[in-house]
Amino acid sequence: MKLLLLLSILATLALSNSDCQSKTAAEKLKGRLEIAGICSNYTIQVLEGDPGKDAVEANWTDETTGKQYDNVFRLENPCDFPATIKQGDEFYFVIDSSNSKPCTVCMAYYPTPTKNYLLKLSPECIHCWR
Repeated sequence: MKLLLLLSILATLALSNSDCQSKTAAEKLKGRLEIAGICSNYTIQVLEGDPGKDAVEANWTDETTGKQYDNVFRLENPCDFPATIKQGDEFYFVIDSSNSKPCTVCMAYYPTPTKNYLLKLSPECIHCWR
């Protein structure tokens, strides 16, 4: 009887742990810094993962260059974004709405998508771009 109870507890723990791991993995997204515009006007394209319904602009055109992008958003927290990530670099991140710190940047205009998000780089991939 004790063995059966112990097995059921271990099975419950194993199943609940795998659910947590798959949920965390689903939240991680792969992106690329498409545009590093003046005054930290950054446009990021989601390459892998599901950011959620209506989270990105499915089609957006940079009015300066006329180039069209798919699945993009504007970075809302450019002060927390590493300067070592350059235009064209790929990286892993999670959308993190809790990371809202004051961020002062210049007011020069460069077009960006209207959808914007705070993000946090995935700790296991801080140095994995390029």
